[in-house]
Amino acid sequence: MANTFELRVVTPEGEVLQEDVEFVLVPGEDGELGFLPNHAPLIAGINTGVLRYNVNGGKKKIALSGGFVEVADNQATILADTAEKGEMIDLDRAIAAKDRAEKRLSLKAEETDIKRAEFALRRALARISAAEK
Repeated sequence: MANTFELRVVTPEGEVLQEDVEFVLVPGEDGELGFLPNHAPLIAGINTGVLRYNVNGGKKKIALSGGFVEVADNQATILADTAEKGEMIDLDRAIAAKDRAEKRLSLKAEETDIKRAEFALRRALARISAAEK
């Protein structure tokens, strides 16, 4: 199709997605990055958050935790630390992870690894957002 481009999402465990899409919105390091067909070449870092994309007129989501995006030759490739399709996420488990992270952060115990707890919270929030309709 002329109004689509290829989106690939790859993690160290393997390919999560390879699909022709109409639009992609990625959580960039300095804000969201949007891509349409025939976008100019680009390489950028991505943050933990939700990748949104349109395919066949519908909207889909993938929870990401860090990585890079490369756009070239009508293809966007996401190299992510982790990636989970929204429809595959166990929402109850993600909510429980969010609650655990919030509890760790609220205790302010000396042995609490604050950066790790904050990352766990951001990842849980991304998973919840990707899983919700």
